[in-house]
Amino acid sequence: MMDLFNILLPALLIGLMVSVVHTPLGIEVLKRGIIFIDLAIAQIAGLGYISTEKFVQSTHIHSGHGHTENIFSWVTLIPSLGALSFALISGLIFRFIEKNFTEQLEAWIGVFFVLAASLSILILSNNPHGDEELKQLMSGQILFTTVRDVKLYLPFCIWIAAAWLMLPSLRKGLGFYFMFALTITATVQLIGIYVVFASLILPALVTFGKSKPLLYAWLFSAASMLMGIGFSALIDAPTGPMIVTTYVIFGILITLTNWAIQMKRE
Repeated sequence: MMDLFNILLPALLIGLMVSVVHTPLGIEVLKRGIIFIDLAIAQIAGLGYISTEKFVQSTHIHSGHGHTENIFSWVTLIPSLGALSFALISGLIFRFIEKNFTEQLEAWIGVFFVLAASLSILILSNNPHGDEELKQLMSGQILFTTVRDVKLYLPFCIWIAAAWLMLPSLRKGLGFYFMFALTITATVQLIGIYVVFASLILPALVTFGKSKPLLYAWLFSAASMLMGIGFSALIDAPTGPMIVTTYVIFGILITLTNWAIQMKRE
């Protein structure tokens, strides 16, 4: 049992950190009524990753360098920068739409999500490992995270959470889109698009209207994340879909319980 816990520990820590960072962002997203912006930016960041990765690999293969250690370092670094660039550009685009086409914002978010998803499929269509890459992009690979991932993500998590809570001005205008794009880019490569959406929206949705929504949302998200990872390991199921399922089932149970209590009081 201890061996299993040690294997799961990096994933559990990453899950807790994602919960800490995503929860306040999700509450802001629900407040603004732009529910699908997380899916859109996550998908666009994923598009940036796979398109940049393919470009770098193609460039070095054609130049005759092959797979050297130096090339490997480029392949692991440049796609992440590509993902960040795509996410930040999408944030600028959505901010422009928000200022000039406010009533159409949610519709355009959906349009860009579908476009990014379609382009991702087109880019990977001739890749023999394309199906696996798409699966990882959607479902993530949190169960395979390492202590190194924890060490890399922890300072970022602390900085994002502190900046969001201590500098309210960042929640307005372009600052919101910048913070959102930065956060989603970092997490989508670890947990996948599906878990990004669930960990942003479900905590905010379940705790909507409560007097201390952030505290309750943090507790809900952390519990859902830990249970999802634990169940996945116990029954040997795909971790991303299991986390999403746990979020949804736990959220429905809490929502129905709150509704039943409210009905009884009335």
